[in-house]
Amino acid sequence: MRTPTQPPTQPLLGLLLRLANQRWAAEMDAELERLGVRGLTAAHARVLPFVPPEGASVQTLASKANVRKQTMAQSVDQLVAAGVVERRPDPSDRRVSLVVLTEAGRAITPTSHAAGAAVEQEWAAQLGEGRLEDLRSILTELVGLARPH
Repeated sequence: MRTPTQPPTQPLLGLLLRLANQRWAAEMDAELERLGVRGLTAAHARVLPFVPPEGASVQTLASKANVRKQTMAQSVDQLVAAGVVERRPDPSDRRVSLVVLTEAGRAITPTSHAAGAAVEQEWAAQLGEGRLEDLRSILTELVGLARPH
């Protein structure tokens, strides 16, 4: 392991993760387009994966997506305007509104999952299934989603 003052001999992990994310996004966009889905934006990616069936507050979504509340509110506004989500009063606290997927929003999910599976198949062909699953396991642990054994 290098010391913090030594220049890196390999790319830093942050750069590699950013480049991998950019590759993922580009391949997802291409696959979604191939499946007939056009016009998805960063707002979709920031919001849709985190909306549970019962809905969630903007604050909860922001926390899950690890973005500022204002960023999430802007994304939600864009998706409300696009008819992908709607705001509903929270039955347990009328001061709070819940963000809920519309029928159009729910229709995006299976196509998005199919696109993701297709990209993963391409990556598995390049890396091998075992290495791809190792990568998934490592990233799951790194981001704190791993379940204790």
